[in-house]
Amino acid sequence: MNAQSVNYRDIKVNGVKIFYRESGPAGAPVVLLLHGYPTSSHMFRNLIPLLNDQYHVIAPDLPGFGYSDAPAYETFKYTFDNLAGIMQGFIDQLGLKRFAIYVFDYGAPVGFRLAVANPEKITGIISQNGNAYVEGLSDGWNPIQKYWNDPSAENRNALKMMATEETTRWQYEHGVSDTSLVAPESYTLDQHFLDRPGNVDIQLDLFKDYASNVALYPTFQAYFRDKQPAFLAAWGNKDPFFLPAGAEAFKRDIKNATVTFFDTGHFALETHVREIGAAIRSFLEKLPE
Repeated sequence: MNAQSVNYRDIKVNGVKIFYRESGPAGAPVVLLLHGYPTSSHMFRNLIPLLNDQYHVIAPDLPGFGYSDAPAYETFKYTFDNLAGIMQGFIDQLGLKRFAIYVFDYGAPVGFRLAVANPEKITGIISQNGNAYVEGLSDGWNPIQKYWNDPSAENRNALKMMATEETTRWQYEHGVSDTSLVAPESYTLDQHFLDRPGNVDIQLDLFKDYASNVALYPTFQAYFRDKQPAFLAAWGNKDPFFLPAGAEAFKRDIKNATVTFFDTGHFALETHVREIGAAIRSFLEKLPE
């Protein structure tokens, strides 16, 4: 098998099937890619080939997303603690001892939990619009914060618009100067999974639990100060949800953090994958084994 082929696999973790993409030479340094909302490991389809000649790249779909199982929200607790617990089982089952981690959007609170729990495993962190500071949250969070503060049916139902086709496409195209660079299958595939029966309630549960991530920001920041991980922020500066100030804030706690901005929106890999891929390779080359 060609080491640069991409293999599509799945394993069971605590009874939940986790789909993942895997590519690159066995024994090479591992890079774990964690996606965000409302997407899946599909967002890394163009990045993986830029890394897999020298790195062993693994990109899972979180429970409730992509090709992983999406247990009913009545029977599975959709919290970020639980998502991180499943990902802990995932890295344990794969026997990952040392790896760099790329976090995006929802992948950040999941990945930062993993880093706090497994500091000895983390060789470096790449955050692409993955936030850990209050100043990184835009006004776009206001309807979700309203639901945190008052989890009424009215506030919950108001957030259903976040899972519509119009909003999904908007998330990909907002802040992008040339929208012809955004592959239509990206938001179309995301919407396919969002439209599965019961999936909107899964997402609404996660919107509600996002408050737990903000509550953990001081814990994440203490980890950054204590462990001083090698850190790269690769940030779309037109992101409607996570502001550039959130990227700059990492430098407050990580003295050698590198913060690089790209002239694009939330899904920066859609428009700037080669530039971001080059920045990641330069970062990875300097990491310890």
